[in-house]
Amino acid sequence: MMSPELNEKLERLREHLARMERVVVAFSGGVDSSLVLKMAADVLQKNALGVLAVSPSLPESERQGAIALAKSMGAELEVIETDEVEDPEYIINAPNRCYHCKNNVYASLRKIADARRTSHVLDGMNAEDAFDIRPGRAAAIKHGVRSPLNELDFTKQDVRDAANALGLPNWDKPAAACLSSRIPYGTGVTGDLLKRIELAEKFLHSLGFHELRARHHGDVVRVEVPELELVLAMQQREAITGGLRALGWAYVTLDLEGLRHGSLNETLRGGARKLPELFTA
Repeated sequence: MMSPELNEKLERLREHLARMERVVVAFSGGVDSSLVLKMAADVLQKNALGVLAVSPSLPESERQGAIALAKSMGAELEVIETDEVEDPEYIINAPNRCYHCKNNVYASLRKIADARRTSHVLDGMNAEDAFDIRPGRAAAIKHGVRSPLNELDFTKQDVRDAANALGLPNWDKPAAACLSSRIPYGTGVTGDLLKRIELAEKFLHSLGFHELRARHHGDVVRVEVPELELVLAMQQREAITGGLRALGWAYVTLDLEGLRHGSLNETLRGGARKLPELFTA
């Protein structure tokens, strides 16, 4: 059951999408973009297209899950390969890396939208995302990408509650940022390193951890799991250490602060105001 307030928000979202008539949705398989695509497909049917951008920064499991989810929703989906990992500005991995990623992705989506004679490219940013460090927003603005969940003031909890009520199986899915977010700023992004991180997290999932991050720091891999699972991680330290050393790291550490989304941004927060240019272009 949805609250009257959330039901009203969903009705406004339906009306919002209906006025657009034709849309292309940047779809990742996360709960936010899933809600947008689900609602767009329900309202606009064949005039709504989801686009999944695939690159080495997207784990194979995420790709497969997103494709299956779109099919279960009855949404039309196009899968495209993007080449941001070949962009020198992306490879150097400055704090504005996400801008260069999204610039590549949104440029591709804009071409698809133009071919479908629609000016509306949508993403899944919700109202709370504006409080995080998100260089990719500059790319969204550049390419005219709209964020209906943000425009209609959907919080993350609103999104999850609505997705649950609509029967979306990923309504409680943890956030899953791209694999490049595991690499500290200033350390170059390579396909080989992304694959190693993907294998590390796949291995850790096999040990029973649902939500985690394997952060690369040269010879060190720093494992983040929720605080409640720190004891479980210590109990499996030999297996974790052996598995991750086999992937090429000399040292394996467990972060005692637990899982923090965007923890590599912690080095920026104190000085982010000194580098505004990094987050605008």
